[in-house]
Amino acid sequence: MTPRRRPLPALVVLLGIDGAGKSTAAREVEELLPGTPVLVLGNYSGRKTISALAERFEVSLPVHVADVLETAVRVFNVLLNHLRAARFDGVVIMDRHLYCQLALRQGRGIHRRRALSALLRLLPPAQAVVYFDVTAEQAHERVTLRGEDQENLEDLEKFRKGYTGLAWYPGFTRIDAGGSTESSALQLKQVITGVTASAAPVSQVQ
Repeated sequence: MTPRRRPLPALVVLLGIDGAGKSTAAREVEELLPGTPVLVLGNYSGRKTISALAERFEVSLPVHVADVLETAVRVFNVLLNHLRAARFDGVVIMDRHLYCQLALRQGRGIHRRRALSALLRLLPPAQAVVYFDVTAEQAHERVTLRGEDQENLEDLEKFRKGYTGLAWYPGFTRIDAGGSTESSALQLKQVITGVTASAAPVSQVQ
């Protein structure tokens, strides 16, 4: 009897605008891969918390100031989670990454990207960077139904364009996230199954 080969460790990064279903798919795909150790890590920027605090204390944060605060939180989480990933023998799914902050900057018209791009090149490369593709309208509807936070439709559209305008975008693995959460999770499972078979990292050099 031929022994079953264990899937190789891999890093998979999930990207997409709020309401695209990244976090839900990450949770559900764990159940679809019962024989594979999976670790889900969130690289959040604290954007919603920062906005809520500013509103609570009636402080109007300039876009550039908000970006500096968000970037600091995001970079801290990314670095910490890469350390955690290095100690895990299995598939690491990172929900969001530095690409998200770069997309936000692009959508906001902020042109400071060199430092984040350089840091991205220094970090261990992912075997797949997965973009959850959904229209801003559908994402906005999902966020509204969720009722946990608020998102402006125009901002979501700018964020979406920010992603598609990134130099890395052509190399992303696209998931059609306009359907059910089950469909997105199944597509993500296919991506993970494919990359764990080879575990060859994608290029981050742009």
